[in-house]
Amino acid sequence: GVVIGKQKAIGSGFVIDASGYILTNAHVVNGAQRVQVALPPAGADGSVATALASKIAVLPARIVGVSREIDLALLKVDGLKLAALPVANYRNLRQGETVFALGSPQGLRNSVTHGVISAVARQTDPDSPMVYIQTDAPINPGNSGGPLVNSTGEVVGVNTFILSQSGGNEGLGFAIPCGVVRVVYEQLRKYGHLHRPEIGVQLQTISPEMAQGLSLSRNYGVIISDVAPGGPAEAAGVRIGDILLTVDDKNADNLPYVAFHMLSREAGEKVHFGILRGTTQMSFDIPLKERPHEMDQVSALADPEKNLVPQLGILAVEIDKNIAAMIDDLRDPYGIIVAARAAGTAAEVPLTTGDVIRSL
Repeated sequence: GVVIGKQKAIGSGFVIDASGYILTNAHVVNGAQRVQVALPPAGADGSVATALASKIAVLPARIVGVSREIDLALLKVDGLKLAALPVANYRNLRQGETVFALGSPQGLRNSVTHGVISAVARQTDPDSPMVYIQTDAPINPGNSGGPLVNSTGEVVGVNTFILSQSGGNEGLGFAIPCGVVRVVYEQLRKYGHLHRPEIGVQLQTISPEMAQGLSLSRNYGVIISDVAPGGPAEAAGVRIGDILLTVDDKNADNLPYVAFHMLSREAGEKVHFGILRGTTQMSFDIPLKERPHEMDQVSALADPEKNLVPQLGILAVEIDKNIAAMIDDLRDPYGIIVAARAAGTAAEVPLTTGDVIRSL
């Protein structure tokens, strides 16, 4: 459980490294003043004898790093050697594969449910760079942060949210894919935050309606929707309205692929963009610069009771001089910034973390 003032939040997690590193969801530890983890004893095998005899060890943990954008947090329990779960290869996952959700639904520790992978790369929002593993394995409140594992015990994802009319399980559970988990874990352990390079562009998924309205030459893929003044992309010659064909000579057919590829690159390197401008194909080598983790700072200042806009599923924070100082490439220091987007927010809400609302 996580003690927050006089309130207690309960979530799940799993040991990702034997030296005591534990991964969970960022929203599980958000605002926590004190974090404790409950660990089953070594050798617990799920049998009746073990379950009745086992003593749960409750230990203090410290927060090593947080990425609210991805919704992952890394904890550390010191002084123990723990049994860790291996992380699967994302490319080996298959639709229909049997999976098991482990966690503490409604606080019921060490619960296991099972189902199948309903989709290996479900994009719940066409303009979000995130994809999720969709599963029908029963997932309920309290499962957040727990592992979704395959039949060999490898972690294929981190259970994060459900889509439900009732608030309970309806067979629509979503987990952060193991490919993303692996990269973010390494960065949280090394830096304490998501270490992301950037080139100063905003990307958007091309829809058939957009293609028709803008008279684009293709009705799918990714378009450059904004270019930051003075940024690396502008200096290289990239323009708003350019269609992204390739990234480092690999097809850029969808936003999640581009985002994940960029996450794996380092500041100081160059990324090669293949662009379609009108009917002309062009190419650009763009240097990557370090992107400050400003949205994690902004969202940390948000008060869920004060800043939540439930109709939109966002945390909205008024931009003042302090907020403006945190945000790179903010053109004008006024408006309302989307500090966080609630997991499971309806896809028809076209707002993402970092968006600035200028008028209503």
